[in-house]
Amino acid sequence: MPRLARLRSKIGSTAAVPPAPAAPRLSEACILHVDMDAFFVSVELLYRPELRGKPVVVGGRPDQRGVVAAASYEARRFGIRSAMPLRTAARLCPQAVFLEGRHQLYEEWSDRIAAILARYSPVVEMVSIDEAYLELTGTERLLGPPLAVAHRLRQEIWSRTGLPCSMGLGRTRLVAKVASEQAKPRGLLWIPPGAEAAFLAPLPVGKIPGIGRVTEAALARLGIRTVGELAAWPREKLETVFGRWGTALWSRARGEDVFEFLVDAEPKSIGHNHTFGTDVDAPEMLEAMLSLLCQKAMKRLRDAGLQTRTVTLTIRYADFHTITRRRTLSEPTELDSVVLAAARQLLARHRDPAQKVRLIGVSLSGLTHPSPQLPLFDAERRARLHRLARATDRLRDRFGFEKVQWAGSLNLPEDDRS
Repeated sequence: MPRLARLRSKIGSTAAVPPAPAAPRLSEACILHVDMDAFFVSVELLYRPELRGKPVVVGGRPDQRGVVAAASYEARRFGIRSAMPLRTAARLCPQAVFLEGRHQLYEEWSDRIAAILARYSPVVEMVSIDEAYLELTGTERLLGPPLAVAHRLRQEIWSRTGLPCSMGLGRTRLVAKVASEQAKPRGLLWIPPGAEAAFLAPLPVGKIPGIGRVTEAALARLGIRTVGELAAWPREKLETVFGRWGTALWSRARGEDVFEFLVDAEPKSIGHNHTFGTDVDAPEMLEAMLSLLCQKAMKRLRDAGLQTRTVTLTIRYADFHTITRRRTLSEPTELDSVVLAAARQLLARHRDPAQKVRLIGVSLSGLTHPSPQLPLFDAERRARLHRLARATDRLRDRFGFEKVQWAGSLNLPEDDRS
């Protein structure tokens, strides 16, 4: 697997904001943004090719109260978007094909994509299951001109997986991301150094990453609707209106990042949650789902070579009131049984039995690397449990997560087990 990277914001730094640097040569600064097109839908079409060309929605049945996870471009023509309620999507396009999500399957295909990306750069930043940045700076002698590399990578992803993607190539991550969005679907767009301002200027300000509806509306009240209009405002004036966020807006309007690369493959937390199709109050259903969520989280924890010290339980009731409760373990662990026992204790102690539960979630934090030496007491039993966990993970990797589960999670209906 490639080394991953996170982004750390520079906003709030005491250092003065530097002016936009002079346009460098392509080989000196080059970021490639790879965005898989309608990823969940594209994966499903590999197994159901008869649905190609039809409006397809991934996320659940049209009568469920969940949200759209992904929509094909045919479905998007009807106004369907990610995070839209499934029932709204069904009203917009009654003829759409609605599919349940299979997240384990999508993660497997994401890993295959990541393995391909790792061959093209020493640093790959996986920002989500279907999106990545590649640092191509300084790779020209080894791989060739970055534009040719991007074209070759795009062809290899298609030939080896059958999954379409769009790419943006630019001097900064921000420009590369906006370029890939403009290239959709299945396109590749290169913004040469020095052309960033001309490329960004006519775009709506909402195209800039980080500018949401609230900021967009606030800018509109100031008469700012395009990136070019935003770039024309003095930094000091934006800071007066928006504070530190104004500094970031000033930089982003010029195509500059307010982030830095940090090579770091370790997550800060790992978690899973589940929204029930119907509100639940049966203790056996809640405990079965808790078991499944713990197993999923612990599998990811061990895959990352980590242990956890803190277990957090999230409960959202039917009225949307949400509570989170955590417990710190006496020592770090990578064992399902230890984490599940802690989660069950939190559930028993803090759940209100008079209310039905809409969502339940488990999160692991306080992540550390395992100690090479097991505790002296009960060492043999712990060693057996560690071997069992790793053997279980190998079976899941081979046959799929849903094929190997603890008995406690098998009480769940099929719809809730995926």
